[in-house]
Amino acid sequence: MNGFLALEDGTVFRGQSVGADGIAFGEAVFTTAMTGYQEVVTDPSYAEQVVCFTAPMVGNYGVAPERSESDRAHARAVLMREARGPAWTDWLRDRGVVALSGIDTRSLVLQLREGGAVRAAAVSGEASLDVVVEDVCAQPSMAGRSLAADVSAREPYVFSDAGTARIAVLDYGCKRSILNRLAWSGAAVTVYPHGADADELAGYDGVLLSSGPGDPEPLQDEVKTIEALLGRTAVLGICLGHQLLALATGHTTFKLPFGHRGANHPVVDRATGRVLVTSQNHGFAVAPSEEREATHVSLYDGTVEGLDYPSLGARSVQFHPEAGPGPHDAWGILDRFVEEVSLAQAA
Repeated sequence: MNGFLALEDGTVFRGQSVGADGIAFGEAVFTTAMTGYQEVVTDPSYAEQVVCFTAPMVGNYGVAPERSESDRAHARAVLMREARGPAWTDWLRDRGVVALSGIDTRSLVLQLREGGAVRAAAVSGEASLDVVVEDVCAQPSMAGRSLAADVSAREPYVFSDAGTARIAVLDYGCKRSILNRLAWSGAAVTVYPHGADADELAGYDGVLLSSGPGDPEPLQDEVKTIEALLGRTAVLGICLGHQLLALATGHTTFKLPFGHRGANHPVVDRATGRVLVTSQNHGFAVAPSEEREATHVSLYDGTVEGLDYPSLGARSVQFHPEAGPGPHDAWGILDRFVEEVSLAQAA
């Protein structure tokens, strides 16, 4: 079956439908990761997005339940130069994901890099281009969108009940690999909805502010919760959690033109000069800063990739230390967080 991608400016990329039937609206973005296609589609941070893979072939090594980062697909649609299957394409179809193969991904990515991420629709089957473009232009922009409530847990639940430190995870769209990494590091992990009460969270040995989709600025209640936590328990933020900690401590955030999405993003640790190759997935960032607490910086654009407030017991990173998937340069961040919290409780 034929299909096409329509951008808000009317640009069309044609391909073949290899997933579910229908029309999927979202923000067109791209990821440069060479592996982890199943992880990308199930990552809640890709909610309301149409994802283009720059890798020339996607689906080469099949699918497996343990690779999913959540219990469902979150990306609205998938765009590929060449989809390999049938395991991968059947998986997409079974989960209702519109997917197109044969897309000129090189031209698409160049357009997104030059013009920025845009609203788009992936269409499987026949549809009026004029009507589709009109509907695309009626979709909300990602800027100003609060999406954490759409992907957060509805009720608290225990992920791991044994460990040397009790860690609460504030779920703004948490990846399963973050929870696994905490448990493997020796933490007892309880996951809370995005709107959890600060007083209850403060009773834990530490709190992790998770990754998630959307614009951090509308999440004013979540920022107030973080402000109420600071100095009461150890805090570690990842991705959206990093941005929310930044807002809670006086920094500013902004929308990147086309985001940071991939598994090869270089970040420098200012204190040591060491460069970490990191896994990233975000469309918003913390504005560049020369303040002392800004510990890590993107070598691509100078945005703040890490914060540290020793007096408050709080720190954060924009990148994904759990690397699900990706390089393991930053694995130690979660390990050290659990170790430090455990030692503090034992003292």
